[in-house]
Amino acid sequence: MIGKRAANCLVAMLSCLSLASAAAAPASPAIDPKAAIAAGERAVGRTIGDYRLADTAGAALSLRDYRGKPLVISLVYSACSSVCPPTTQHLIDAVHEAGRVFGSDRFAVLTVGFDARNDTVARMAQFASRQGIKFANWRVASGDAATIEALLNDLGFSYRAVAGGFDHPAQTTILDPDGRIYRHVYGDDFPFPMFMEPMKDVIYGIRTPFSFDGIIDRIRFICTTYDPGSRRYRIDYGLVFGGVIAAFSLIAMGGLILREWFRAGRRSRLQRVTR
Repeated sequence: MIGKRAANCLVAMLSCLSLASAAAAPASPAIDPKAAIAAGERAVGRTIGDYRLADTAGAALSLRDYRGKPLVISLVYSACSSVCPPTTQHLIDAVHEAGRVFGSDRFAVLTVGFDARNDTVARMAQFASRQGIKFANWRVASGDAATIEALLNDLGFSYRAVAGGFDHPAQTTILDPDGRIYRHVYGDDFPFPMFMEPMKDVIYGIRTPFSFDGIIDRIRFICTTYDPGSRRYRIDYGLVFGGVIAAFSLIAMGGLILREWFRAGRRSRLQRVTR
């Protein structure tokens, strides 16, 4: 189930296991990266429970409130000084790019503190302020120990306490509009396509309704491509025009076939009348 994608992510995982103090001796064995990835991949396709958390203002939020649009979940702990900050900064860049391409109203982002004992509302508010999280569609939250444990189990997230902090993967999770885990993205500096492609899937390619807006989304899904030169996503208008020409060609061909079919029917009726 892990496949080539997870194997490619293993290299990133090896360098992205967070230690609050690299020189300190761990209080427990470090996480096995292969086992951590396997646990995350086993969670793909799982529906996340309706957990209640508190945002940085102390207001209650429910994960069910996010149903209907994709949700990106990042997991951090507020005292982290190694991997969590750069991972968050890189995610800020990725979210900005996704908002530019897809529209920030098409998805939401939620950062959750997994150290339930210490990641209080106040400390998560400080973390959000230090990292400069200022997106309207991005909230930072904390929860009680039982809720956080259940959420981490759903996400297949692994961590262990070590001297001075936690050993954990840099794991960002993308949920589809039904609250199912669609993809995990690993690493603190993942390539943008590793994030943008599954986001494109869940925004444009999943549950697209048969409507004008749905048709437009399908066109965007097919024609949105990554430009390695600029490292940005864009609409490939060559594909758009090619698709339009192909569609008109099919319509014209269908019209010709129907016309010949009607003509053949008319000739057949005339022959029967003249006999």
